[in-house]
Amino acid sequence: MKSQSTYWFVFISNALLLTHDEKGYGIPCSAEPPVPLKEWTHTQELPPIEGKPCVAYSINTPPVGLDRYVTMGLRESWNVLPSKFYCTAGKAAELLYWDSNTQYCGRCGAPMQRETSISKRCTNCGKEVWPQVSPAIIVRIRRSDDILLVHARNFRRSEMYGLVAGFVETGETLEECVRREVREEVGLTVTNIKYFGSQPWPYPCGLMIGFTADYVSGELHLQEEELSRAGWFNRHNLPPIPDKMSIARKLIDDYLGGE
Repeated sequence: MKSQSTYWFVFISNALLLTHDEKGYGIPCSAEPPVPLKEWTHTQELPPIEGKPCVAYSINTPPVGLDRYVTMGLRESWNVLPSKFYCTAGKAAELLYWDSNTQYCGRCGAPMQRETSISKRCTNCGKEVWPQVSPAIIVRIRRSDDILLVHARNFRRSEMYGLVAGFVETGETLEECVRREVREEVGLTVTNIKYFGSQPWPYPCGLMIGFTADYVSGELHLQEEELSRAGWFNRHNLPPIPDKMSIARKLIDDYLGGE
């Protein structure tokens, strides 16, 4: 019996293996994996696409002699893959990261054994683990017709400005996190905090939760360990802003499309 065609999400470190021909880029789809599996290769089942199974795995070095394949960073693949394939690739990256970091029990050190596609159990003490997500808020602050934009020191583009963001701490609500991060990073007080939307952020396992808020009081005072620049901007003097793949850009575009 002929094997069913499968979409193979193959990662080499943070890069994704893609097909490339005159039609563009794609996820390898074939009955057999594009790079042979070893006995020790860990595979990860993913939700099917177009009725076809999806499987992810990692390899240590780029394949040799496979001219129809290229490697591309997951973030860059957003520009060339349809959304459903990019989103599945992101989920694959998160699960492979989880798998590689949970080989041994954090309680007793014994090997972990796969129970389901998203759970493991310790072979000694029985401790169970599941993939963990790190939630972070991101907020668009408005003052009259201006919005606050900041340049974080870890931005990949030196000229780019984005929005205030930060990880949620234990014991706080999302709204409390917004107030705290705004106060800590830029020294401002905000009100009228409203949920905008959310976005998986598989770098490596985040969930970005977007909010809007209104300025109340305070002068800009930057947390210099994280931010190098900040300022109030409007539709007529925007600096370079994030790519359209990010919820930061969606928040800014929403402002630009408003009255």
